[in-house]
Amino acid sequence: MYERHIEVPPLQVRAQWYLDARHFNRVRAALRQLGPELRLSPPGLKHLDLILQRDAWVVVDRVLNDMPVVAWMEFRASGRTSLHEPIPCELRFFHAYAGMIMNRTLDAMERSLAAELAACATRNHGRRILPFPAPGAAG
Repeated sequence: MYERHIEVPPLQVRAQWYLDARHFNRVRAALRQLGPELRLSPPGLKHLDLILQRDAWVVVDRVLNDMPVVAWMEFRASGRTSLHEPIPCELRFFHAYAGMIMNRTLDAMERSLAAELAACATRNHGRRILPFPAPGAAG
């Protein structure tokens, strides 16, 4: 499990950051179906990888021995009443230009995870999807 984002002091911390719910929901679904930790190499971000864990998403620099660049962590999603509202979290910058790659990373992540989840659904032939009970059926 990657933990350097906890060990290395950040340059800047934004305690009240809001993450788009579509990104959060996609990552939670991917972690549930594909494994407890995922590592993606987003296209267009030469030597950067994105490590996805339940409690943190961290962009790391492979060339610098996986030094963190930016991290989303401390997601406050418990008790939310709808799936479309932004998720409060903490954003940590470890590099001066971390803000420049955030949106590109999230967009690339979205495309990569959509493809992985579609491939997983094809392999499983939909076995993980449960049908709704028929109307009026006793539950």
